[in-house]
Amino acid sequence: MGVERKALAVAAALGLAAVAACGGGGSATGDGKRTLTVTMWGGSAQEAHVNSYIKPWAEKNNVEIRQDQPTDYAKLRAQVEAGKVTWGIVEVEPNFAVTACKEGLLEKIDTSVVDTSPIDPKLVSECAIPNLQYAFTIAYNTKTFPDGHPKTWAEFFDVKKYPGKRGFWKYVTGGIFEAALLADGVPPDKLYPLDIDRAFKKLDSIKEHLVFYDTGDQQVQLVASGEAPLVQAWNGRIYQAARDGQPVANEWNQHFLSYDTVAIPKGYPNADLAQQWMAHFVNDLEGQAADTEASAYAPINDKALELVDPQILPELPTSPENAAKRAIVIDYGYWAEHYDEVTKRFNEWLAS
Repeated sequence: MGVERKALAVAAALGLAAVAACGGGGSATGDGKRTLTVTMWGGSAQEAHVNSYIKPWAEKNNVEIRQDQPTDYAKLRAQVEAGKVTWGIVEVEPNFAVTACKEGLLEKIDTSVVDTSPIDPKLVSECAIPNLQYAFTIAYNTKTFPDGHPKTWAEFFDVKKYPGKRGFWKYVTGGIFEAALLADGVPPDKLYPLDIDRAFKKLDSIKEHLVFYDTGDQQVQLVASGEAPLVQAWNGRIYQAARDGQPVANEWNQHFLSYDTVAIPKGYPNADLAQQWMAHFVNDLEGQAADTEASAYAPINDKALELVDPQILPELPTSPENAAKRAIVIDYGYWAEHYDEVTKRFNEWLAS
């Protein structure tokens, strides 16, 4: 999923990111196949996505899939502005999709081709559709808290009752401000627009107990080692670590629903082909279920849940039991408007 963004962006800047059969974004290969270049955040997640719901479609439709990684917003912008777009389907954050759409960097979803009605409309924007859903949960070390762990964000912030460091993603759209405000008593339905001043005040109250992570690996290491026995986490990462025998678990009460999206850069030569894939993907229940079983992130079409291994359902944010415990859906429309200003304040706060 697109939650390794910062580390991957650094790797790309250093020239360390692999480019798999990237080539140009041309219309067809020598044997007449049309091509579609897919760019995502990389790693095992990209492998799972492509193998589950892109390659099967491509094989049936005589399409050659090329890949690049990781998503890089500066590269996307440069391609569009130069009129040399080689990326076709690109995994992006929802707030970027909103901003880039307004700036004319993305193709608008052709609703005469792509029927988005099976998807929660909160997750669809003018230029992007979701490709997975995940949750920010309260993750905890089961050895540190064998007899009781925080089940609300107020308890997460209670360092007297539950001693130890707290881990947060060092990224403003990662739920840290939403968690702080819920912990301070703001009702979920009154959360947005966020009271950032109030959130910083709440964070100040436990600042000496906070540590921050950049990657999923760091997140798991913090909570599994006990260095930070409580971490606001990505549900799939914690599930995978627990499955591998590490002493960690997700608390589903008051989780935040989040999602990644896919979009088409403006001017991509095979944009019509990318739109066709999107139309297929929305109702590709088998492909979405396969991806869910590989990643523990939820499908975008709830009907796909019927095909998912019952043992994995309790670990998904959209299972009926867990959905009932949800606090909020992250409002990426809000973050599209306020990302830059809050990021500036957050960085200054971290340095103070």
